[in-house]
Amino acid sequence: MSKGRQLYELQEVDLEIEAKREAFSLVTSRLGESEALAEARISLAKDEEHLAELQRNQRLGEWEVDDLQAKAALLEEKLYGGSVKIPKELASLQEQVENLKRKRRAQEDKLLDIMAEVEMMQKGLTIKKGELARCEENWRNEQASLSREQAELSAALATLEQKRRGLISRTDAASLELYETLRVRRQGRAVAKVEQGMCQGCRIALPMSEVQRARMDQELVQCSSCERILYVS
Repeated sequence: MSKGRQLYELQEVDLEIEAKREAFSLVTSRLGESEALAEARISLAKDEEHLAELQRNQRLGEWEVDDLQAKAALLEEKLYGGSVKIPKELASLQEQVENLKRKRRAQEDKLLDIMAEVEMMQKGLTIKKGELARCEENWRNEQASLSREQAELSAALATLEQKRRGLISRTDAASLELYETLRVRRQGRAVAKVEQGMCQGCRIALPMSEVQRARMDQELVQCSSCERILYVS
């Protein structure tokens, strides 16, 4: 195999390794807990806590209504039972009964508002739980897919690294040093193909003498414009 072709193959492997490493890094960064999912769980937990508080208030309101009703019933029994004869006491009892009934009606109004809010929160939570369940299912599926992709990329990288070691072992030190130097300078592309007398690295037409020397492959020939190693396929 010619030196130019050997270095070109090495470059293709290096470029593929770089692409696979970037993909591996991206996949790895996406593995793990989803921030959006965590926020959705926190939001749901807050809503559940708020619902529990509303339900406590509802129970307290119901007890208060029952208590007011029981107190009013006792006073009405006393008022209409005939045990109290004095008009002043009867008037006082009547006033107390009316006062208790007003408090009960006000408490019932508050209770109705709480019950309406409880019902609305329950419906909202049912929707949120369904949405969260779907998000969690999608996330689990995505995580499984990412894990498979990560394993495939890891295996591909191992194969490419092995191939790279094989290519390097067949490349002389001077050629490899020049390749590595140019790879740093030229954003990973140290070798350029020659097509129709043109360097495909910088798109400049090459002197015929350079093309002939590169074709003969007795030495590494560099583009006089971009300095990349020329490879004639």
